Amino acid sequence: MALLAHVLQLVGWWIAPLIIFLLRRESKFVSFHALQALLLQICHVIVAFGAMLVWILIIFGGIAMGGIGNRGQAPPPIFILAFPLLWLIFMGFWVLVLVIAIVYGIKAGRGEWAEYPVLGQIARRILKLDVQAAAIGPASA
Repeated sequence: MALLAHVLQLVGWWIAPLIIFLLRRESKFVSFHALQALLLQICHVIVAFGAMLVWILIIFGGIAMGGIGNRGQAPPPIFILAFPLLWLIFMGFWVLVLVIAIVYGIKAGRGEWAEYPVLGQIARRILKLDVQAAAIGPASA
């Protein structure tokens, strides 16, 4: 189930880790991995909404400056620079989520208590897991 929590986030976004987290609360190992995947998906949603907000602000800023909607005028250079940059940031974060899901899914399948770089510590604090107890060895659940 821990492996599924990581891998299913690629197609089920935040819903799949949330369902696994809620169904397998009795297993500390599964809930730890599912919560990490859920936190990663929350970060992904925040980045996506942030990129959309920046893009909307750029569009309305261009309208306010009079650069959009006037016939015969080229769009402001900020559009030519901002759209590819925002797209690269969004796609780069998506590739990062893809790699993290696969790598940590493999580790969870092996029974390792592998932590995401920052989100793993947050998940431990939320679940109140002991660091030494989890680092002893493979999971028994």
